[in-house]
Amino acid sequence: MGDAQKVLLFLPNGFEALEASAFTDVFGWNQVVGDKRTPLVTVGIRPRLQCTWNFIVQPEAQLEALSLDEFAALAMPGGFQRAGFYEDAYDERTLEMIRNFAIQEKWIASVCVGALPIAKSGVLNGKKATTYHLEGGRWQEKLGEMGPNVERDLRIVEDGKIITSSCPSTAVEVAFMLLARLTSEENARRVRREMGYSESAVF
Repeated sequence: MGDAQKVLLFLPNGFEALEASAFTDVFGWNQVVGDKRTPLVTVGIRPRLQCTWNFIVQPEAQLEALSLDEFAALAMPGGFQRAGFYEDAYDERTLEMIRNFAIQEKWIASVCVGALPIAKSGVLNGKKATTYHLEGGRWQEKLGEMGPNVERDLRIVEDGKIITSSCPSTAVEVAFMLLARLTSEENARRVRREMGYSESAVF
């Protein structure tokens, strides 16, 4: 089945559970009905996290205890400012982690405002990207101020090995896209089918 493609799902405090669970479920299903090569580890910089909508979560590992070299991809959900999302998302430890993945040319995938810490790290400078598109486009404005070329009308943007998206409803599609990049389109379609999703998605 080839080498494992281990995924680090980074969970800042205040993250949206829906956006994170898209990755845990898609990659979890792949471990059962797919090629079984994508173990996923949930990671934080604090031992106890409170999601945007008040779920309490305990990540499997703390960032400082990990060797990033063992991971093939980074996944980053978005979250709400009022829930404290940016405190962890903009932490220098988080930004350095993102830079580590980019320097090693590994896959990075984000949902909604998960693109903002990626941009703040500097790795999106000059690249195409998007983020939350509603609220008058103010989050896309913030993204653009950090260096990316913002694609305002696209739901999902892929530039090099970085995937960004416009809103929570894209989360499952981003997860399937990342699965396809790490394994194969055929494998991703098989997992989609077993989960009951349409196979018509374009990878």
